[in-house]
Amino acid sequence: MNIDQRIRDSFARQGMMETLGARLRSIRAGAVEIEAPIRAEVSQQQGFGHAALAFGIGDSAAGYSALSILPEGMEVLASEMKIHLLAPARGDRLIARGRIIKPGRRLVIAAADVFALSDQGEVQIALLIGTIVPVPA
Repeated sequence: MNIDQRIRDSFARQGMMETLGARLRSIRAGAVEIEAPIRAEVSQQQGFGHAALAFGIGDSAAGYSALSILPEGMEVLASEMKIHLLAPARGDRLIARGRIIKPGRRLVIAAADVFALSDQGEVQIALLIGTIVPVPA
C-alpha cells in the first residue's frame, strides 16, 4: 500500500479528527497538511479557535509527517509535543503544516506550523515541535 493511502486510512480511524471536522489537505514525503474549521464547538471564551484545536491538528500533522517517511508495517506515537501559541486563532479555519526536522529509526523530530486562514490571508498562530516514536503497526 502506498504512503498516501496508509495515511488516509489511518486518518479515517481517528475519532478526534472527525470530531474536529478536520481533513487531510496534502500528503508528501516528510510533509502533511491538515485543515479544520473554527466552529463554535471548538472556540474559547473570546470566540477565537481554542488552543486544543491548534494542538490537535498540529500534533496529527507532525505525526503523519513522520509516518510518511517510515516503511510499511510501522505506525507512530508522539512521546512529547510542545506548543508555542503565537497569536489568537482568528478566522474561518486552521491549517497545520507538518514537517520533519530530523528523521531517525528510533525517534523522529517533527514540527507543525499552524495558521489561521481568513479573507485577509494567513496568520501563523502556533508552532509545535515534538518527538515521534516509530512503533510496529
